[in-house]
Amino acid sequence: MKKKKVICIGEALIDRIRNKSNQGFTDFLGGAPANVACALRKLKIDSSFIGSLGNDGYGKKFIKKFNELDVNLDFLQLDNHSSTRVVNVDRNEFGDRFFSGFEESSYSCFADEILSKKLIEKEILNLEKSFLETKYLVTGTIFLSSPISAETIYFLLEQAKKFEVKIVIDLNWREVFWDHSSFTSEISKAARVNLIRKFLNHSNVLKLAKEEATLFFEDENPLLISQQLSNRPDVIITDGKNPVSWFINGLKGITETPSLQKIVDTTGAGDAFLAGLISKFISSGYPSNELEIENCIKFAGVCGLLTCQGEGAIEQQPYYESVNKFLGSLIL
Repeated sequence: MKKKKVICIGEALIDRIRNKSNQGFTDFLGGAPANVACALRKLKIDSSFIGSLGNDGYGKKFIKKFNELDVNLDFLQLDNHSSTRVVNVDRNEFGDRFFSGFEESSYSCFADEILSKKLIEKEILNLEKSFLETKYLVTGTIFLSSPISAETIYFLLEQAKKFEVKIVIDLNWREVFWDHSSFTSEISKAARVNLIRKFLNHSNVLKLAKEEATLFFEDENPLLISQQLSNRPDVIITDGKNPVSWFINGLKGITETPSLQKIVDTTGAGDAFLAGLISKFISSGYPSNELEIENCIKFAGVCGLLTCQGEGAIEQQPYYESVNKFLGSLIL
């Protein structure tokens, strides 16, 4: 059986993006793993989302969107005693966003902090069946800021490895999640970095931003970063509109990605990039030479770029046909 499915594990949350006039805000569905799961479906790749949502209006909106895109939700958890997290997102004049905190909740924690290992263990046979068809497991590091969700993600990684599922980690450093965590707000920054560094040893593919490479590895060379991790993962380093540095399948290079003058909102661009990369790895096979790698990176770059042309992450993600049409216009 050829494995073609992707399981995305992590947070689904609301991006409350402040309007440019600073006179209000608009809510968008978001959260990196949720974004990747949705983007993959638009790129014709089967995906599943594993996470925990509050049994509230926002949780229901997520379920509706996942169902519209046919994202598998067999292992989604709905919790009655926590809320779906709402993240306040401000933007600078360039459209780049930054997280400024969270909307207060009447509960003691957010739903994404309490993904339950016990509930997943009850579905272990179905999980194992799913892993038989799964090529990649995608996750980030935000779950590590909660011991409950952290225990669950480690459990899922170990189960996935039994079925030779490749682990893709998007570092996605968001310190505000640790600062406001009901569990780990007292942990020092150095301890947080060390905890994440250890977690990255599970990766077969590691995606990180240039500033994350500097913070966690004191290096921006993807080969040297790979050598610091036990699995010697393939490493992809993004840097906004600048070229992508990569070490993939034993080869090292730098690839320029297309750019546009009009950038409205960068929210979710990196997630769309990652989805585009994984979709190419599945549809075209893992790249074995420099040309194939560059084609994968360029396809992924267009996915990220097109996502920046409007507000929010999931709504702006391009469909497979749109990416190919854009790439075709570049060739002409």
